[in-house]
Amino acid sequence: MEAVKPKVLIVDDAKADRVRASGIIARWRECEIIEAANGRAAIDEVGTHFPDVILTDLHMPEMDGLELVAAVREEHPGIPVILMTAKGSEEIAAQALRQGAASYVPKLRMQDDLVPTLNQVYHTSALAHGQSRLMHYMTESSTSFVLRNDRMLIRACVRHLLNLLRCVPLGDETERLRVGIALHEALENAFLRGNLEIKPSEVTSERPLTELISERLQIESIALRRIHVHYHVSRSGAEFTIRDDGPGFDVASLWQDDSSGLHNHEGNRGLTLMKSVMDSVEFNDLGNEVRLTKMAVPAATA
Repeated sequence: MEAVKPKVLIVDDAKADRVRASGIIARWRECEIIEAANGRAAIDEVGTHFPDVILTDLHMPEMDGLELVAAVREEHPGIPVILMTAKGSEEIAAQALRQGAASYVPKLRMQDDLVPTLNQVYHTSALAHGQSRLMHYMTESSTSFVLRNDRMLIRACVRHLLNLLRCVPLGDETERLRVGIALHEALENAFLRGNLEIKPSEVTSERPLTELISERLQIESIALRRIHVHYHVSRSGAEFTIRDDGPGFDVASLWQDDSSGLHNHEGNRGLTLMKSVMDSVEFNDLGNEVRLTKMAVPAATA
């Protein structure tokens, strides 16, 4: 059976930037690329083609990226939107994340960050679309997992948590997807940065992430580390605690660096995503455990 090609809608008023993005996406996988020069044209394309992911610039004529995020969430809440951010647009990008964007990629980091971001958002969206009517009738659940350092297990865990979140009134499908992306970010952080101690600066074209993971897992003391996941989900909200067995990191400096929006500090992108989606993000003093809380939307506004 022929694999279904993901549909990616690229929205940017600069043709050169659309071509550049298309070229990078081609390195990810074979896709059906749809283009639009502004948000208004993008809405028309969404209604015609129903893309799997939207990749949009922030600053465009007629309808900008911020307005597009709001329109897609209103009319097509199951389609994730990824922002392409330019230097100087950090505050607007942070606002778009709060209003419903799934993720963001700084334009200066497109070559390195676009493919992994697309991969994360696309696969989390696919997991979120899995149907399980029974979960809508669940009132409360609490359990724990101890995971090996395995990305397939992480994906399976995200799928399970997304399913559980069906019992929590979150407003719309977009918000459930965004919570799933934040959880995936936290689990990947525990795996890569925590247990395997891989810094983003170590990943290069000469030393890709897959190679670094393989190298680290050859070290027995690292391979034996685990990811500890505990959750409590009810109609009123959800709390997730994720802990790794790594040495931790300086949480205070990371909070300080991230206080004014989006930055290039290693790890800040994931932290910004988590903070924009969750109602509370709390690290322990060592920095190897994070507690993420998401409250249900009150019935009157759900």
